[in-house]
Amino acid sequence: MLPMAVSQREYFNAIEARREIFKKIVSVAARLHDVDANQCYGNGIPYSFHIKNVAELTMMYAHEVLASVDDIDALYFGACFHDSIEDARQTYNDVMKIARGFLDEAHALMATEIVYALTNEKGRTRAERASERYYEGIRTTPYAPIVKLADRLANFTYSLGHGADDGYEAHMIDVYRREMPHFLEAIAGDSAADRRLALPPAMLERIKELSKRHD
Repeated sequence: MLPMAVSQREYFNAIEARREIFKKIVSVAARLHDVDANQCYGNGIPYSFHIKNVAELTMMYAHEVLASVDDIDALYFGACFHDSIEDARQTYNDVMKIARGFLDEAHALMATEIVYALTNEKGRTRAERASERYYEGIRTTPYAPIVKLADRLANFTYSLGHGADDGYEAHMIDVYRREMPHFLEAIAGDSAADRRLALPPAMLERIKELSKRHD
């Protein structure tokens, strides 16, 4: 386990101080998906449900990989907008413009790069869309691995909760479980070189435990 660059106390104090900007960031992301793109998650649930879940999960574990409290806003933005290019008809430059409204130039770039890294490749199948090039982009982009793991944890948890009554979610449970070993290996960056590429150990433990419980 990596030594903490930011103490838990320092981290959670910083999170508390950012509640208002977090509300503004998630509000813009929610409007893009729920209103502008008219996108739903699961059985007619507003897509903002997923956005908020991914952002909350990211923040729950971010202290394990965070290099500086100065990166918190960029990481939160990246989590909230992670699907905006892929699903909400935004371009890289669109996301960068929105990010600049909340962040300084360096952190706007950091946030936008997270979003770009999590945008699937063009492809006819799930495997083509999540190609090796896609995974390489995730594991070499600061903080992209934790956001992608939060995304998968959010989706897997939702499927587990609804699979008994929803054939699609039951199918996705099997897909997530089958993909798990390769997925975790594919998104793990070189944490020895850059802690921002690490997967939080507690987060890994949680998703692995969920997978075992389904057995």
